[in-house]
Amino acid sequence: MSDPLADIPLVTPLTAQKLRQAGVPEGWNFGQMDRVRFHELDALNHVNNITYLRWFEDIRIPYFHAYAVTSYDGRDDPQVVLATNFARYFKPMFLGETYVIAARATSFRNSSFVLEYGIFVDGELRCGGETVIVTLEQDGKTKRVLSSEVIAALTADGASKAG
Repeated sequence: MSDPLADIPLVTPLTAQKLRQAGVPEGWNFGQMDRVRFHELDALNHVNNITYLRWFEDIRIPYFHAYAVTSYDGRDDPQVVLATNFARYFKPMFLGETYVIAARATSFRNSSFVLEYGIFVDGELRCGGETVIVTLEQDGKTKRVLSSEVIAALTADGASKAG
């Protein structure tokens, strides 16, 4: 049996259909595939815990572009800061494993939203995480209200307005 994902280059955004083919459950519609590299390992020969947080950033930045959170062009974009960032490890990962990292918004407020992460190998959740993201004005202090475009994109991603 051939691998339906074998023709996809690594670190390429995956469609919802490709995510399903990779075993990522419904509800995750933004992700990319990659492979564990040697420099991501620790002394025990499995992926180092800090690497997962870097992978979260690797998916977060394209997510921001795709969902119009920021373009990072420095003009009138909000400053985007992480209020919290955490990971929960379920099973170790090893050199050469192909994985999919997926991101989705779960909730939003006036000037912040929650982004959830899942790292899957053959459909098995190996690591999950969550980040609270706050948008600020260019002064770095004043909260910036999420634009209607961002709210529409987060809602389409499955997020709901937090109470």
